[in-house]
Amino acid sequence: MIIVSSHPAPSTPSSTASAPLALPPPKPPTTSPPPSGAAVASIAGRQVLVALRFLIGMTVMLGILYPAAVLGLGQLLSPAAANGSLITGPDGRVAGSSLIGQRFDGPQWFAGRPSAAGDGYDAMASGGSNLAADSPELQQLIDQRRTEIATVNGVDPSAVPADAVTASASGLDPDISPEYARLQVDRVAAARGLPVGQVNDLVEAHIQGRALGFIGQERVNVLELNLAVAASGTAPGVAASDTVPATDVGG
Repeated sequence: MIIVSSHPAPSTPSSTASAPLALPPPKPPTTSPPPSGAAVASIAGRQVLVALRFLIGMTVMLGILYPAAVLGLGQLLSPAAANGSLITGPDGRVAGSSLIGQRFDGPQWFAGRPSAAGDGYDAMASGGSNLAADSPELQQLIDQRRTEIATVNGVDPSAVPADAVTASASGLDPDISPEYARLQVDRVAAARGLPVGQVNDLVEAHIQGRALGFIGQERVNVLELNLAVAASGTAPGVAASDTVPATDVGG
């Protein structure tokens, strides 16, 4: 008896189906010939021209047009500030700048803050003493200044305010505190033979409030106050110069 299987016999794969695909051989990398000297010179020349045009354009824009625009706007909107906030004296000469302090010698003038800038108020050497708060040298200097100011103005050393004995960070601070200005009223009035009340009124009239009402402290511009004092003159027979010491505001 012959038994016939219901499952087909497995097929044998043909030799052509199992053969790997034939790939073409790799091509050698292509190399471009090196550029000629003329081509290199041409490319470099174009880059130099682009850089030169950029340099000239930026120089004109940032070195000429922009400064001219800023200068023009300054002269248009605030010419006094743009020109250095210069202040002229009674004789028409420039007495200084409201932004830069200067030295005032003599009992007939209100004194400003001490200055550590060069020999004092030197705009070319602006800066402080760089002494630490606990420096013995600084403490000795403060004590010396306090004693001198108290003696000259006839007050107790404890009444001398801090700005009278300490220099500002720039050495060019043009302002003093109202307390320091009031402390000097009697001395200036006596030196000029003027009523104390008149000089005190000048101080009160020159007190400037805080910026925007809350920034900084009240202050008195020393140059402006001394110009007002000079305009008040002196009593007859009192020798006190009314010429405000000129300063080199250009540094």
